[in-house]
Amino acid sequence: MLRHEEDVKVFALNSNPELAQEIVEALGIKAGNCSVKRFSDGEIHMNVEESIRGCDTYLVQSIAGSGNDYLMELLIMIDALKRASAKTVNVVLPYYGYARQDRKTGPRQPITAKLIANMLERAGATRVLTVDLHANQIEGFFNIPVDQVSGIPILAEYFENKNLDDIIVVAPDNSSALRARKLGSLLDVPIALIDRRSYDTGEPSTVNVIGDVEGKTAIIIDDMIDTGRNVAFTSRILEEHGVKEVYATFTHAVLSGNATEEIAESNIKEVVVTNTIALPESDDMDKITVLSMAPLLAKAIQVVQEKLSISTIR
Repeated sequence: MLRHEEDVKVFALNSNPELAQEIVEALGIKAGNCSVKRFSDGEIHMNVEESIRGCDTYLVQSIAGSGNDYLMELLIMIDALKRASAKTVNVVLPYYGYARQDRKTGPRQPITAKLIANMLERAGATRVLTVDLHANQIEGFFNIPVDQVSGIPILAEYFENKNLDDIIVVAPDNSSALRARKLGSLLDVPIALIDRRSYDTGEPSTVNVIGDVEGKTAIIIDDMIDTGRNVAFTSRILEEHGVKEVYATFTHAVLSGNATEEIAESNIKEVVVTNTIALPESDDMDKITVLSMAPLLAKAIQVVQEKLSISTIR
């Protein structure tokens, strides 16, 4: 429960209202009252329907799905709260869209993740609370406090309770090795790495599995699953190297295109994700298990309000 809860307002925008509702229920408060409408030409109009003067406000919005619209909603709402004399405007971004554009990979390219940071700051955000950034250096794109919490302990607890035998955690590429190491440490199991070389058409021409996976139960981990092709490819490679079963786990379920179909048709036994992004409606969801980030995000909000260290909940 929050202290001085009357001075805290949590607002749900349109990207993930179910998660926002779970957060306010975990905090033991009511959701803030706001309205989001559209004019006939598509312009967004927002209104805060209660006094928030002097309050610490929290906006829950993921930049996913119709991400451009949701980003605009977020910017407009930040401005509305600032103009309504909120004491603080804390942006809760369960999923930070555009995070994969965190650096230039060629000439004349933007760094869109930095642009998003600039926009949030300029609009009036005083703090950002987010989950498992694609690249940790994004924290440095801001000149305001950024608190990042990890969903990996939640994923680890789920797999620990499944009592699987002979687990090995697998990083599907070099960039996911640190996440694999963290999950492996929490489960007290070894890790393996898929080393890929010579990309040209989307699949690498040479693939090496570093680590002994034969006869093991593999858990593939990365920060997000998008099209599903990468994890399906990785699961096939592991099968060729003699794994017993393949599971996969991700904090962010982007699931664009035919991702759910890719998962359904793969040899993966189960895909475990969190609800940082509202999942699309699909008939191919039988293999997908969704865990809630609401308790962790509610705890993070409570820690911020009590001026404690966010590291205590990581």
